[in-house]
Amino acid sequence: MTMPSYQPDEQQAPEPPRGHVRMVYLGPVAPHWEVESEFGERNVIEEFRQRALARLVLLPPHDPQFRRNRERIVRDAERENLILEWDLGVPEEETAAAPEA
Repeated sequence: MTMPSYQPDEQQAPEPPRGHVRMVYLGPVAPHWEVESEFGERNVIEEFRQRALARLVLLPPHDPQFRRNRERIVRDAERENLILEWDLGVPEEETAAAPEA
């Protein structure tokens, strides 16, 4: 009996990232967010930017909805094979410790 030659994704060599995106929190006055990119195909970055900004419109980092939408953006970046950074203007520990009320 021969085994199929199919290999799960975990065993295949990872592809190089398709681009880089940095989500920058601009502050409490709208627009709250800016999307910067260091490299990547322009249309891939632009489509990702539109989806990400749609999820973040009017959401500051201390809003409870931000955490849920941030996870969705992270998954979207993983699907697109993009390097994703967040610049919230404060250390990550302070954001995590912010009250959820």
